[in-house]
Amino acid sequence: MLSLVGKDIHLRALEPEDLDFLYTLENNPSVWEISGTTTPYSKHVLKQYLENAHRDIYDVKQLRLCICKKDTVLGLIDLFDFDPQNHRAGIGIVVLEENERNNGIGTQAIALLCDYAFTTLGLRQLFANVVEDNAASVHLFQKMGFLQAGIKKDWIFSNGSYKNEILFQKIKP
Repeated sequence: MLSLVGKDIHLRALEPEDLDFLYTLENNPSVWEISGTTTPYSKHVLKQYLENAHRDIYDVKQLRLCICKKDTVLGLIDLFDFDPQNHRAGIGIVVLEENERNNGIGTQAIALLCDYAFTTLGLRQLFANVVEDNAASVHLFQKMGFLQAGIKKDWIFSNGSYKNEILFQKIKP
């Protein structure tokens, strides 16, 4: 099992007992905009997902880890669109409870995952897609050394209107 430890949090692989957390998160409409979800997930579907979560990043092109404080799961952090040939991947993060945000958890989780991606996976760059009006995420990725590489105009259709999405990149130092 993968375990990455920071000052206040650690990242770990998904476990079967994460089903209820995953069900709550994936069925929370407030995070659907960032996840691209449009319909609720059943526990059955999520259980099947968890049964395959152990598959290798080189096979499924994704790595999803739980962000934990002691034994409590606070959120998820992902590498997605893993491209070993071009040494890059996307990174996404969500912390479920609003009262757990803006207190260093995201900073620690991104730092841990960036180190893992650059050191263990040998990636050269990471990218993040952030909706322009998500000020907290824009600030977080900028704080973590991601630079704005472009703006995707009218990229996200949400609540009856289009939103721009910022493309951030971080090149291995």
